Amino acid sequence: MARINFGGVKETVVTRKEFPLEKAQEVLKDEVIAVIGYGVQGPAQSLNMRDNKLNVIIGQDKGFAQDWKRAEADGWKPGKTLFDIEEACEKATIIMILVNDAAIKYVWPRIKPRLTAGKALYFSHGFGYVYNSLTKVKPSDDVDVIMVAPKGSGTSVRRNFLNGVGINSSFAVAQDATGKALQRTKAIGIGVGSGYLFPTTFEHEVTSDLVGERGVLMGALAGIMEAQYDVLRKNGHSPSEAFNETVEELTQSLIRLVDENGMDWMYSNCSATAQRGALDWRPKFKKATLPVFKELYESVASQKEARRVMRVCGAKDYKKKLDAELKEMRDSEMWKAGAAVRKLRPHEDIKQGAENAAGVQGRGKN
Repeated sequence: MARINFGGVKETVVTRKEFPLEKAQEVLKDEVIAVIGYGVQGPAQSLNMRDNKLNVIIGQDKGFAQDWKRAEADGWKPGKTLFDIEEACEKATIIMILVNDAAIKYVWPRIKPRLTAGKALYFSHGFGYVYNSLTKVKPSDDVDVIMVAPKGSGTSVRRNFLNGVGINSSFAVAQDATGKALQRTKAIGIGVGSGYLFPTTFEHEVTSDLVGERGVLMGALAGIMEAQYDVLRKNGHSPSEAFNETVEELTQSLIRLVDENGMDWMYSNCSATAQRGALDWRPKFKKATLPVFKELYESVASQKEARRVMRVCGAKDYKKKLDAELKEMRDSEMWKAGAAVRKLRPHEDIKQGAENAAGVQGRGKN
């Protein structure tokens, strides 16, 4: 593993150079990998592994007809590579639980009897294993318990793979019953298309992930955008102007500069007026939001967030309520303005986006 300096702190990471795909294929040559769940991360990870010549099968509840049909459309064959959950687990040596967190407690009783000695139980999120008082996941001591957690949505995991790059992933081993848990983990990490792998623990992964999703990555970003858009609109700015200054310039220009070479690089490629304003207001926003992030971290660390996920997302009518919440967002003026702006982008951008989307699998982060 490579020793890399991250901002003055040295970390050990696994790169494709030292753990190439050929090595991953050799480690996993006798394994049968069953991906349980074809909803979010399942399609992306399974298709990437299939493209990387690993022996992958799908375990999907036929009751979720949409996901079953989707798996068939992606080339998984019933009775050959597509099975119900129980049969897939029987056949597998590595069982990958990629159903949503709230569903784990319902799926686990179907998996547990088939998780026999020497097999590996794989997660892409620490939720199911760490919060076992809620999910009831308690594997026996004679199996490996491993994790590879891509730091991106299923859509991005697949899209980046098709574009020849990877999403970075964290990895962890909670239980090594066979003596080969670490090799299995690193091999699958490369197999699902990771850019590089960095070590963590199940506990750290679930905490950082829940904080990140509720914070900068999704919750905070959406809230800040809505606040700025509302202020601009209430002060007489048009929807087009408010959306462009709030969202479009961020997603189509500035964030790409941050990705390329960091926040300071983005600042250095903006006007002096923009630089000065950003530098002056950055500490104000940090001061204003730091208490919220402290509250958020405590809510995650105390398992309050986990309990809410299990209670709300596990409800029978959750999909109906979720659709209503997303519709409210979609029908807001800001995101209707966004739809109009996207239609006005140059034709070549639209064409390229369609080409990228054609190969994309997965719907969001687990």
